[in-house]
Amino acid sequence: MLNLILQFVIVIIVSYLIGSIPTGYLIVKAKTGQDIRTVGSGSTGATNVKRVLGKKWFFTVMILDAIKGAVPVLLAKFFGTAGLSIGLLPVLASIAVIIGHSKPCFLGFKGGKSVASGVGTILALNYVVGILIALIWAIVTYLTRYVSVGSIIALAVSPFLMYTMGSPFAYIMYCVIGAIYIIYLHRENIKRLIAGIENKVR
Repeated sequence: MLNLILQFVIVIIVSYLIGSIPTGYLIVKAKTGQDIRTVGSGSTGATNVKRVLGKKWFFTVMILDAIKGAVPVLLAKFFGTAGLSIGLLPVLASIAVIIGHSKPCFLGFKGGKSVASGVGTILALNYVVGILIALIWAIVTYLTRYVSVGSIIALAVSPFLMYTMGSPFAYIMYCVIGAIYIIYLHRENIKRLIAGIENKVR
């Protein structure tokens, strides 16, 4: 029993710390000396990085954040034993990662909106669902020209896709919780969309 509890604690702490690595902040700081939190939306995510460094670094940060999301989950799946029969340990890792990305301990708990890292966790849980979500995000973003709309819709359909693929119940519930949390982080974007002042992708 003690071993199982220890696994839970270690997975949550390590996953949170990995999620807290401020990829966008570090890259912008290294390239320009700026604090990304003082630019645009104040987010450390890829969309805000694009405002400073352009499209190339937008995709770079997005990919790095997705990898950051996937790694702790894969480690939990391959090396953990606690609750694996119902998918609990990888889900705890996933939740800790997206909280770490949005509330990083290294930056005073002010981070990004956890979209790329969230997709990374889903890729690690079920790569087919992860790929489908990434495609939905890309298509919706391309058609609407709003990154926020693509993000919200992609995450909103993730529980249904996870269910359709016959994934463990814990994975489905994670997608529900993750979608609600990430959509909540987009609340200001939603207000701007309603007001018609949300920034479009150029």
